Amino acid sequence: MKKLDLDPVTVRKARSLARKAGKPIVNLAQQHTTVSVERAVLRLAGLTGADTEGIPWVNRLADTVRADVGLEHGLALPVWDALLRGEAEDLGVLAQKAASGSVTFRMPEGRDAVRARSAARKAAAAGMKRIDGRRRERDRLIKRHGDPEQRPWIYLIVATGDIYEDIPQAQAAAREGADIIAVIRSTGQSLLDYVPEGATREGFAGTYATQENFRLMRAALDESSRELGRYVRLTNYASGLCMPEIATLAGLERLDMMLNDSMYGILFRDINPIRTFVDQRFSRQIHARAGIIINTGEDNYLTTADAVEAAHTVTVSQLLNEYFAKEAGLEDWQLGLGHAFEINPELPDSFRLELAHAMLARQLFPNAPLKWMPPTRHMTGDVFRGYLLDGFFNLAGAMTGQGILLVGMMTEAVVTPWISDRDLALQNVRYVLGAAGNLHEDFNPAPNGFIASRARQVLGESVELLERIVDDGLLNAIGDGTFGLMKRPQDAGRGLDGVARKSSEYYNPAIELLESK
Repeated sequence: MKKLDLDPVTVRKARSLARKAGKPIVNLAQQHTTVSVERAVLRLAGLTGADTEGIPWVNRLADTVRADVGLEHGLALPVWDALLRGEAEDLGVLAQKAASGSVTFRMPEGRDAVRARSAARKAAAAGMKRIDGRRRERDRLIKRHGDPEQRPWIYLIVATGDIYEDIPQAQAAAREGADIIAVIRSTGQSLLDYVPEGATREGFAGTYATQENFRLMRAALDESSRELGRYVRLTNYASGLCMPEIATLAGLERLDMMLNDSMYGILFRDINPIRTFVDQRFSRQIHARAGIIINTGEDNYLTTADAVEAAHTVTVSQLLNEYFAKEAGLEDWQLGLGHAFEINPELPDSFRLELAHAMLARQLFPNAPLKWMPPTRHMTGDVFRGYLLDGFFNLAGAMTGQGILLVGMMTEAVVTPWISDRDLALQNVRYVLGAAGNLHEDFNPAPNGFIASRARQVLGESVELLERIVDDGLLNAIGDGTFGLMKRPQDAGRGLDGVARKSSEYYNPAIELLESK
């Protein structure tokens, strides 16, 4: 706090308000379930594969159970009751019989319900055991190969649409200095209410997130880790309509980071707010168990709202994301809270403003590996100007002690970057971090100077906004366009039909296991 002379009372008030604003959302999430949360239980229990039309068996089984007994009780009791009644020898056969209409599901009662509950818990526990094992495996590999020597970690995006093309590009990027490889998803995958199966070769502006793609890329980066003598991390996206399932698959295949923001899907993909908050709580509980670092998406607000005028909305969202994450069991070291270098470079003192905002985040969340995002909104196609702007972004990251630095491209938002563009961008990062990587130790703004004053102003505006959100409710604030200028009412948006209020008979063994630890 000393670098910016932040008032500790104001900081405590901001966090207290974030808790008050977030608690009703947590209550709402605890009272509801979604089709994806329930399908995640089936995935934990080992159900994989898809039918001839490419629809996963978890979807086929879930849809049939829902049609027979509803979603409000959860899938676990009717599914394992059917197995215990001898309807099928395993989940895979049961899903096939359900899809063909040759099995009918019921809600068990009495001793049948007790037996179904025990069998469901045992099956989900096997999946949790595998996730626990993958976490221990990561710990062993980090101990063996070591972490990158420098901070921030260098984060680079690779996604051609073809997983078999992604792999050599990712390995080349790791050799050139990338510490984290992010495989962004194919355009529109967040709106699919199913997770595709198998290795994919035809994504659009990204590569489909599938369990097999996760497995292939993790294995390739393990090879790179052995070659380079440092553990190379893998990132993907746990967002959209299948957020809980993708989070589960990430835990099963040892991904290290997942993009997982509390409001991104609501604001920028028009996914129903209640669906999103229910799904993100479960997904974060899985991430906490798996030892996965989440990356939040506050940088996206600044692509639709002005980065100076809306700076306080970023801080408010960071505080809310922190509350939701910790409530779900995540620790400080897992909170890759997002922010971005998106102020118009033509604005006087733009770099000083960027420093103020970045330092405020760093001071508010001193133990979090903040994810610092490069300029995109004001990249014009002038690659020389863009390269310089990325250099300033890298310098701001060094001066303010960021934890995760996404590599900016001089061709950002103009064309899909060539691998040579990535190489030049990595050279830029390596030069700045080599020359000024520890500058944050020496950089102390004047207590009443421009940077410290601006940071305190943004913090004050954040408190004012949080007070309004506490009074009006977070769902109403989202509906009014408070974040990113996007108005998303709670009774609209994609996926609302996949939400159910839990009945008194609801049972989910995964949630029981996650909340008992």
